Amino acid sequence: MKPARHYFSPVVSLAALSLACAAPALRSAPAPATVPPARQQPVPDSLDLKTAIAYALENNFAIRQARERIRQQDGVIVEVSSRTIPNVGASATYQLNDKEISNGFPVSDQTWQINLTASQTLYAGGGVQSAVRGAKLAREAALLELQAVINDSLLQVRTSFYQVLLARERIKVQESNLDLLQQQLKTTTDRYQAGTVSSFEKLRAEVAVANAKAPLIAARNDYRLAVESLRQALGFTTNTPESLRKVPDFVGSLDFAPQTFDLQASFETARANRPDLERIARLADARGEAVVSARSGFYPTVSAFGGWTLRRGPSDRFRDSDNGWLLGVQSQWDIFDGRATAGRVAQAKSQLEQVKLTLTEAQLAVEIEVRRAHSQWQEATELAEASQKVVEQATEAVRLANARYNAGTSTQLDVLAAQVDLTTARTNQILAFFNYNVAVASLRKATGKADEFTTETR
Repeated sequence: MKPARHYFSPVVSLAALSLACAAPALRSAPAPATVPPARQQPVPDSLDLKTAIAYALENNFAIRQARERIRQQDGVIVEVSSRTIPNVGASATYQLNDKEISNGFPVSDQTWQINLTASQTLYAGGGVQSAVRGAKLAREAALLELQAVINDSLLQVRTSFYQVLLARERIKVQESNLDLLQQQLKTTTDRYQAGTVSSFEKLRAEVAVANAKAPLIAARNDYRLAVESLRQALGFTTNTPESLRKVPDFVGSLDFAPQTFDLQASFETARANRPDLERIARLADARGEAVVSARSGFYPTVSAFGGWTLRRGPSDRFRDSDNGWLLGVQSQWDIFDGRATAGRVAQAKSQLEQVKLTLTEAQLAVEIEVRRAHSQWQEATELAEASQKVVEQATEAVRLANARYNAGTSTQLDVLAAQVDLTTARTNQILAFFNYNVAVASLRKATGKADEFTTETR
């Protein structure tokens, strides 16, 4: 019996050859490098609100992510626009056949071919142009999203900075309260040693001093936590041993500078300036272009192509080859696609309606946000004005209580009560000033106004 012969007919493309050649290098290549850490910046000696705002514009993580989404959308535009310009491609094939089968068909044991082709879409039912317009509208929406993220992030930075100032002022209030109580204890101790007051009054003064230390400890802890919250809002990632205990000197104070805001004018400003509303409107326009792109499936596509081909000639010599140009036009029309295009159009229309409903809902949410911010501003204004008078009255009450106690016409309980009232009044005042400054910043953000320390949207 004649033994069976084993034939082979491998077809090796240039891509496969390239991959095979590159495989050893890929196996020996080192692992990809990790992302380098952010540049460590030293903790500043002092920090004011304007500097904090400028730093957050460059380092806040939400703002940086919004900028990256714009770059991502730039890539989408480039990808979609690629159909409006000619596309050029190259391909190559090399085939080696066993000699036993080369005697029949094909006529040679080696064949090869190289093709270079360019194609250009001529007509696609308007789908290409609408896709490009939709991508550009989506990029405009990404820019508006960046503005909205900047407004939200800088409001958070302002609030966090004000919280640091509030915690610092609370420390001062509690330290002042403790100093006054310690002075009261010293006066009571001297009078006790002179025999003019009882040991009970001395004990009560000691208890008051001990009780005053707990709020001071809590205020100092609130200050440390407020500094960390501000650090997070800024995007300050430095965490070196040298910076663990260093805290900058925060420059600024919680002042009360009355401002006037009209509710109707705030509504109009918000409708005109809120970037999140404009962003949704751009997305609605982009969805409209998506409807046009979906409808393009009902129409034929026409494209022109041209190229150059080099292949093995009819002779037996491997070097003999033929080459030539080719030109043509091709068209494709899905006359019936099982209503797939109709389904895509229905989806696009539904998505468009959803975005329109989202826009209406967002407009209502903005109106309510403006109302709430305006109401909070009114409350904060009234409380700030009232707190100023209370502090003046409480300060005078402490002075009179001490004078009467030293003159022997008042009790120690009156002095302690007056001191508690003063501490409460001072705490309420700085809290009212904090709430007022936050309310003003929140109302500006609700109306779509940029932070007053920013001259342009980056």
